[in-house]
Amino acid sequence: MKKRGGILRIVLFPCGLTLIVLATAFYCTPANAQALGWEGETGVFVTPMAYTASAEGQKLHAVAAYHFFDAGPVIGDFHEASIELGIGKRFELGYTHEYHVFGGDPSLSPLWQNGFETFNGKVNLVPENYQKTKWVPAISTGFLARTDVRNVGDYEPASTGTGMNPFASGKNNGDFYLVGTKVVPVKPVPIVLNLGVRGTNAELWGMGGNAPDWEARSFGAIAFVFKGPAKSTIIFGSEYAQQPHHPLGYTETDVLPLNIPTTLTYCARVLPSPKHKLNIDFGIAQVAGEIAPGVNLKARHQAGVQLTYGF
Repeated sequence: MKKRGGILRIVLFPCGLTLIVLATAFYCTPANAQALGWEGETGVFVTPMAYTASAEGQKLHAVAAYHFFDAGPVIGDFHEASIELGIGKRFELGYTHEYHVFGGDPSLSPLWQNGFETFNGKVNLVPENYQKTKWVPAISTGFLARTDVRNVGDYEPASTGTGMNPFASGKNNGDFYLVGTKVVPVKPVPIVLNLGVRGTNAELWGMGGNAPDWEARSFGAIAFVFKGPAKSTIIFGSEYAQQPHHPLGYTETDVLPLNIPTTLTYCARVLPSPKHKLNIDFGIAQVAGEIAPGVNLKARHQAGVQLTYGF
């Protein structure tokens, strides 16, 4: 139970950030859409977009990001550091490390151990407005590979005693996805649309450990872009991401089945100035409360913040 709750909270926050990123990309241009999602790829926050971390006139372009999510007293806090490299106009590769600050619930919090590593890659198959056809969305495919995941059903018992071993090697999981992104140039408020499908064997992007098997899950987002004071840009959006129904070890055939709902986020992104390469994101994630009778993860309205900087 504890495992699943933590996973849900983590997932919701990234989703909110992801929506913000999508809005930013929509307002600017694909070449300037360089905000990184929760796992380091160019995206909304937990879901990827079809754009890459490229920059006009640069063969190699680096983008860095810091993410923070308060997952509540049971799951704890999460900090992530990401670095992404745009290669030409159609490729990106990146790495993210997650740091976890333990929660204070003695019965559930130990199900979330130390952080893990995430590697990602993406290739743009079809550029937006290909061959001057305005209705064509950008279409990309990519992957996420996570190593040493030790959360929820993946936790590693200590060799002695009753505690957990934070240094034990965990399990691996990953995602493969296809995504389309389109900016609808409606005046005076442009709209950003993002829709995709992923094959995954991870629960809540690894924050909930592994899923029992590979599943196809959909995701999407919509964002609205407004012009702010002093040439700033303010983006408001929302995002959804389907999750595998049950975490590993907590399925309908296990003693305690846990049902993981679709992740929803509500977020805002601020671009202080077109001259600066800094983006500031704020999000509220609707993760989970009572996920089973008597089991409350206390993560219904969790807040997060993200900073992205392009070099």
